[in-house]
Amino acid sequence: MTNLHDTLQANVSNGSVPGAVGLVARGDRVEVAAVGSVDVDGTAPMARDSIFRIASITKPVVAAAVMMLVEDGRIALDDPVGQWLPELAKPTVVRTPGSAVDDVVPAARPITVRDVLSSRAGHGFPSDFSLPAVQLLFSELKQGPPRPQLVAAPDEWMGALSRIPLLYQPGDAWLYNTSSDIQGVLIARASGRPLPVFLAERLFEPLGMTDTGFEVPADKLDRFTSYYQADEEGALELVDAPDGQWSSLPVFPSGAGGLVSTLDDWHAFARMLLAEGTAGGRPLLSPESVRQMTTDQLTPSQRAAGTLFLEGQGWGFGGSVDVEAIDPWNVPGRYGWLGGTGTAAHITASTGTVTILLSQRAMSGPTAPDLMRDFWRYAAAV
Repeated sequence: MTNLHDTLQANVSNGSVPGAVGLVARGDRVEVAAVGSVDVDGTAPMARDSIFRIASITKPVVAAAVMMLVEDGRIALDDPVGQWLPELAKPTVVRTPGSAVDDVVPAARPITVRDVLSSRAGHGFPSDFSLPAVQLLFSELKQGPPRPQLVAAPDEWMGALSRIPLLYQPGDAWLYNTSSDIQGVLIARASGRPLPVFLAERLFEPLGMTDTGFEVPADKLDRFTSYYQADEEGALELVDAPDGQWSSLPVFPSGAGGLVSTLDDWHAFARMLLAEGTAGGRPLLSPESVRQMTTDQLTPSQRAAGTLFLEGQGWGFGGSVDVEAIDPWNVPGRYGWLGGTGTAAHITASTGTVTILLSQRAMSGPTAPDLMRDFWRYAAAV
């Protein structure tokens, strides 16, 4: 059987990625490999503590923070979010998903915290990105690949969101991404603390996630990887350098995909979830909150409609949940997600397994690239 190093190295050797780090853990047995370089020029070798833009594996972290506020009694799952987000207090909905943005009807009921946590608030990406209401998410909110310095401040962002009609009635459909950004604003307003401060105080500091945040300080830039996308010929072109968009704190800290982190930092978060919300003997979340996060919240029809992103699986709070073994790596109950910057992280409570893969090549679409699938196959076989 090949090892983790060789699995990752094969994708570096064929030119798919400049480098990658991976972790496969079951209980106390942890296998880690770092291969390739931090950039295409080979400036420095990839290392276990290299820092990456983790994109959408930010989502489970932010969902956990929302559940902390639920446990604090500041919000409740079935509360209308309009109490804290008045911009969403009286939403309108396009008459049909393909309708013009001025062909709307009132929402049948308020958007709740549960809707936002389960990505069923009515805003977000369906399978068809060309729909008029979806186009406004790109043009007005800068939804899409993370570009932190280009997004408006939270109040201005929420104002723009309030002028975009919902694509579906609250609770009716799973839609990707936007709900996680709404969660970030909800956390800040309900807690009275900026999102970066709340996450640092309640999650990152207790878990020892010392390299996780919305910016990379100057004294850590030497560990920060460069970020690339492939051109039409497959050559890697630079999207963001270490001194680029993550070198200063953005005005909009994105709960959908704004964090940077390391392999061991996300592993610390994963271990907390596997320990039913406990870290170092200190409870951060209740077992019930972890159970809700990691349990599929969708109906069969909602799962089917989300196939472009979910590939037939379900969605909990902030991450996907495997509901069937479609591929060798799918284990019912596996929870986690993947990020458009080339990242993936999952836990499986039934086996005590954590798998984390961090690379620096943008995904070309919602479908997981070969590197991820090779990594998952390896993790399922060991």
